[in-house]
Amino acid sequence: MTPTDDLDCLPVDAARALLVGRVWLAREGQAPGPAVVALRGHALVDLSAQVATMADLLERPDAAWLVQEAPAPEIGSLEAVLANGRQTAPVAPFLLAPCDVQAIKACGVTFAVSLLERVIEEQAGGDPHRAQTLREEIQTLIGGDLSRIQPGSSEAMALKAELQARGGWSQYMEVGIGPDAEVFSKAQPLSAVGHGARVGLHPASQWNNPEPEIVLAVDAAGQARGATLGNDVNLRDIEGRSALLLGKAKDNNASCAIGPFIRLFDDDFSLDDVRTAKVSMRIEGADDGFILEGESDMREISRDPLDLVSQTWGAHHQYPDGFMLFLGTMFSPIQDRDGEGQGFTHHIDDRVSISTPRLGRLTNVVDRSDRLPPWTFGIRALIEHLARRPT
Repeated sequence: MTPTDDLDCLPVDAARALLVGRVWLAREGQAPGPAVVALRGHALVDLSAQVATMADLLERPDAAWLVQEAPAPEIGSLEAVLANGRQTAPVAPFLLAPCDVQAIKACGVTFAVSLLERVIEEQAGGDPHRAQTLREEIQTLIGGDLSRIQPGSSEAMALKAELQARGGWSQYMEVGIGPDAEVFSKAQPLSAVGHGARVGLHPASQWNNPEPEIVLAVDAAGQARGATLGNDVNLRDIEGRSALLLGKAKDNNASCAIGPFIRLFDDDFSLDDVRTAKVSMRIEGADDGFILEGESDMREISRDPLDLVSQTWGAHHQYPDGFMLFLGTMFSPIQDRDGEGQGFTHHIDDRVSISTPRLGRLTNVVDRSDRLPPWTFGIRALIEHLARRPT
């Protein structure tokens, strides 16, 4: 299996990248807790004297100076920190998700392929054995290439009317080609796990998959300040039974992975690089040697990333601490794993690697949410930690 300590978790041009993240620190004489860090070379430096939270850093107009030049003690090498995180009980310092008090939002059904799979989930009622037959029936009913249709356009509305007349309309079609994007809360602030951590599946789920995505880091003014990678763990059977189960399917212990670092936008890396990125994913089975690889091409997204930001933030909704925004995926695995016609589902201890050259690689191992350490460090714990931190 691919190790989680390789420095290919970094962007290919890491020497030029502005990379910020968070680690769990346990310094002598100080209460253990999270700290905002920057990567300088292969060393992590502690920015605690400059900023209390990642949300604070993303508000700073001098964020590039903070990353590159601000006085900051060295914590250690990235290799050592990654090795600490691989322990059964991680030893400080180890990587955390790079976000903290920001809301964690996600946009769904932003690619035509994922739109079809959501309709299939709905029609299958959470039963993976019906998926292949339904896939053929729905593709015949819809016809054409949905990726060519601009959401909310007159062409999209004409298709909607036709499908309604033929009994083929779906709530997933509504957010896939209608004027309004699907925007939901993926996880709670401080609950996401980082690179190298185990991700959680709800124990009730028997049909599930990873969702490899690019995640924007957006400040309180609605400005995208950087990007990272994310795994929006998806429970196809639970959500497929009813869209009203979305919250139960999406927000569970360790069900959201983000990292390894946020790459800040600058002259070398911009939103246009996000728009043209190809996000690769590899699943390696520990118990059966299963390998599955897939790719999302951001050029095929149906809604521009800034449109998704504006549908999340605006006069209708503000985020004073900023937010992280998953942009969606076109990856919907249908390769049979456990039997003909059953499609893909996770096994415990699967290793999932999500990568794109200019953001690096996010790697996590799959487990059950109820078997992972409970989430205990929330907003009150963070406030208490910051109050006790030496000035």
